[in-house]
Amino acid sequence: MASKNIRLILADIDRTLLPWELDAVPPRTRAAMHHAMEAGIRVGPATGRGFDWLSPLFSGDSACFRTCVATNGNQVFLDGRKIREANFSGDALARVAEVAAGFPHAGVIAFDGATPSLVSGRIEDLRATFPSYAAACRTRADGSALGLPDFAATKANVFLARESADGTLAPAGEKDSRAMVDALNQQVDGLDFDYPQPGFTNVMRAGWNKATGILALARELGIGVDEVVVFGDAGNDLSMFEAIPNSVAVANATPEAAAAARWHIGPSSKEAVADAIEALAAGEWPFFE
Repeated sequence: MASKNIRLILADIDRTLLPWELDAVPPRTRAAMHHAMEAGIRVGPATGRGFDWLSPLFSGDSACFRTCVATNGNQVFLDGRKIREANFSGDALARVAEVAAGFPHAGVIAFDGATPSLVSGRIEDLRATFPSYAAACRTRADGSALGLPDFAATKANVFLARESADGTLAPAGEKDSRAMVDALNQQVDGLDFDYPQPGFTNVMRAGWNKATGILALARELGIGVDEVVVFGDAGNDLSMFEAIPNSVAVANATPEAAAAARWHIGPSSKEAVADAIEALAAGEWPFFE
């Protein structure tokens, strides 16, 4: 099938562009992104990761994220130019920390650029839910939380672990994670919270998400939503799947995300997104229902 007139391609990173077991997007996937750019298509990530975390994820290849939607729409860039950015003050996160405190093994982190700080909760619980953030996280000398940030955070998250009978920590299950997300959405004004994975939620300015970030890019480019393709795998991709007709789920997507997507491809582990981007760059339409 001949390709539609695609002008913008955006893909989630974790478990979409980036297979679970890898620390950086594979070279073949980055090469595919460059081929699309050479064909006149802007391409980049639409991710919950903060913009300052993207360079190592793409092995320093800045062309791959000059155009992007980061922090689930809180940061949007076009050709390296910032289109919009939300910041979270300590006051804005105070109520988030209060609600999180009602859940055992929950806590809040806030990012100063690429550096996370432990606002509330325990570093052990963060380590169980998001090890890479825990490894870089600032705490007090004794490992305890620093409290509300004295900087304008570019990204914030709430985490939730569970403890087994033998004391082992792991990410909370889906039921408990969704209960926490629901409580945050119901009890915190001015912010939104999603469910990207067990034990974790993203903090977003109310009404801001991946979809609104992508729509902001489309407006800047003067293109329609039918000229955009998006790839994803999980709950924080649902907003863009609803807003963009050419939504594509990888084979390892959650059932919820797979059901919401218009099109489907193979798994992240096989670099299926790279194959699809190469096909789009070549003027082909590589998707199946």
